[in-house]
Amino acid sequence: MTAKEAVGAREQRLALPFGRGHIAVRSWHGDAAGTPVIAVHGWMDNAATFDLLAPLLPGHPLHAMDLPGHGFSDPRPAGMRYHNADFLDDVLAVMDRLCPQRPVILLGHSLGAGLLLMLAGIMPERVERLVLIEGLGPLTADPAQYAAMTRSSLESYRDFRSERRTIASEAAAVQARMNGLTGPLGEEAARLLCSRSLETTEAGELVWRTDKRLRQNSLMRFSEAQVLSCIAAITAPTLLIRGDQGAPFPAEAYQARMAGFADLRLVTLPGGHHLHLEGSPEAVAASIREFLAAQGPCHAPD
Repeated sequence: MTAKEAVGAREQRLALPFGRGHIAVRSWHGDAAGTPVIAVHGWMDNAATFDLLAPLLPGHPLHAMDLPGHGFSDPRPAGMRYHNADFLDDVLAVMDRLCPQRPVILLGHSLGAGLLLMLAGIMPERVERLVLIEGLGPLTADPAQYAAMTRSSLESYRDFRSERRTIASEAAAVQARMNGLTGPLGEEAARLLCSRSLETTEAGELVWRTDKRLRQNSLMRFSEAQVLSCIAAITAPTLLIRGDQGAPFPAEAYQARMAGFADLRLVTLPGGHHLHLEGSPEAVAASIREFLAAQGPCHAPD
């Protein structure tokens, strides 16, 4: 499937509460009767990460959001940091606007998978199914290392410069994304992500839309105990999809988290960290469809 075949999605912008800006949402299958899907991308990615997967999941309205600072969504206001816990507010706001008073299916990749795992435990009554791609919860911090990690974060922000570097061309941007921090990407996948990550300034210069503050060391991270607490509270059947060449995960923490689920299915497919975007989108979609069908049909409320 090519990027051209991924057209047909509808774009909308949703105002966040308390003047926190707007969230961009890319939606497919708007007339479908099944339980809505809220999809959340990985760190430094955007809603285009689902451009090849979403058309393969008919039957459910699918809403892929750009997290603040990513894609077409507004960045955090000047002077603010990006904390994972604050992203939970943003996801919940989209759920409240698009799917009020009803459970949803949550679909997340990487960072998005981590956020949705936490939210599924915090508000289990809002989640009917949980699908995690290459993510089994957020990165955590050892409380014993708090002083050193906080110092590193404070120092990184003290030296932060907000000016955006000019990019020579779209081709240069695509090449940079192919060599990204989260692992190598093929050209088509990189081009899809760049379609929501670039903008031209009034001066005619090509720059990244993605907020540079997202690269700063985090001031706050969840603890492993907090993650395990959320996993224990998840009531939704959960599907974890991993690539056989995917991102590594600490073995001890991985086993403890896996053991904490009441209802978890693991599927390993060929591919790397972005296997839903390149390599195995059809196999990923087939696994999701099988998982949803095995749990029984999803129907809209009467």
